[in-house]
This record gives sequence, C-alpha cells and structure tokens, in this order.
Amino acid sequence: MAVAPTTTSGDVFTIERAEQLKALGHPLRLRVLEMLGDEGGQSLTNRELAQKLDVDPGHLHFHVKMLLRAGLIERADGGKGREKPYRSVASTVRVGPELLGSRLTGDLQAAMLNEVQAGFANRDEAQFRSAQVIGRVTPEQAIDMITELVEKAQGLEDPSVDPIVITAFMHPPTSRGEVKS
Repeated sequence: MAVAPTTTSGDVFTIERAEQLKALGHPLRLRVLEMLGDEGGQSLTNRELAQKLDVDPGHLHFHVKMLLRAGLIERADGGKGREKPYRSVASTVRVGPELLGSRLTGDLQAAMLNEVQAGFANRDEAQFRSAQVIGRVTPEQAIDMITELVEKAQGLEDPSVDPIVITAFMHPPTSRGEVKS
C-alpha cells in the first residue's frame, strides 16, 4: 500500500489532517493498513489481523482503533458476535501536500525506515533487494516515477503470492553523497 491524504478519489485516500498522519506513525499500524489494503478489499477482524501479523489481539486492538478514529479504515459488514471486520478505505493512501511540507511526517518516515531496517536485519537474499540511484530529474518527475511504481505493483497484485513491502524515497543528496556538477 502506498502512503497518501483525507480526500477519497477512486481508490486513493489523501491524508489532509494531522491526526490521520499521526495514526500512521507506528510500524504496526502501517502493517495493519498495508494488510487491509493488500487483501483486495477483503475485510478482516482484529483477531484475524493479529493472527496474520503474529501479534497479540489485545495489543493490536489499540492500533486498529487509532486507524478507525483517523478514518483510514472502516468497519465492514459481517462478523460474528463481538468480532467486527475492518477494511481499508482505499488501496492507496497519500499524504497531502500541506502535511508533506510540515514536521508532522517525521513519525511516518521513522516508521517506514524502521520497516526497511527490520527487513534488512532479517533479510532473505531471495526476498530483499535495494537500489539507490542519483538522477538529475525534477522532483515532479521523481514523484511520477514513484507513482508509476505503485500503479505497476497494484496491477501485478496476485492474492496467491505472499506480500512484500516496496518502499521508495526521494531526497536531495546529503553532504556525504553530494554530487557536483
């Protein structure tokens, strides 16, 4: 699942409020959102999510409630007894431009970097790949490339395949990696 804002357009949800962005600032909540988005619109109960994510259902319940209050997931029809199913409001979530320019994105960035670091630490050579390229393109062109990546990944979705996380970042070179003209 790609990250985006609060406006829902097609299957894209745009986060425009700070509390929505804050809800994404924990790795487990990101995983829940990805899990519900990756299930192709399928709904899962807290217990089912906990089982798939290999976490305690009581601990997960707090995180699911935060996502629900932020409007990033919603209750779905069905369920038995107290077990209510949830689904993602969209398969793609984006952060609005006003929030991207704020300091509020720090928790989300930290959560994403945490996922990358955990993936690297537990890497299976067949599953983990990384690449870095310095390109002389505009930020708009880089965003277009990331958008194309997200759309291509969504187009290749296969429910029979175990999910993987694809993370893309763009940033200016740091002083250590500065590229001179």
